[in-house]
Amino acid sequence: MTLGAPFDFDFLERFKIPLKRYGAGEKIFLEEDPGDYMYLVVEGKVSIVTFGTVLENVGLHGIFGELALIDNSPRSAAALAAEATEVALINRETFLELVRHNPAFSLYVMRQLAARIRRMNKSL
Repeated sequence: MTLGAPFDFDFLERFKIPLKRYGAGEKIFLEEDPGDYMYLVVEGKVSIVTFGTVLENVGLHGIFGELALIDNSPRSAAALAAEATEVALINRETFLELVRHNPAFSLYVMRQLAARIRRMNKSL
């Protein structure tokens, strides 16, 4: 899901961010796992799950796992590939570098978080 003005994803190449593929149903991480990476969906769809309930489906250009990088806490939910998926893996060091040197990236992350909070508020 993209929000606001189109975002320049060329930073993936500039920062040499690795990509990883997952098969449908494959776990990306589990609740309480260490939060070493945030993820950007390059292809496919990821389900964010807790206690067997799908909280959100994250599609093309959506992000997930960012909370663990922001607050240095374990994962609060699991992430499973809902279909064949490719994600960009952004580690903490790269995340901080992007935040420092690319204000548009920071704004993109904040917009994604704001949209997630608004969706959750509507579902209450």
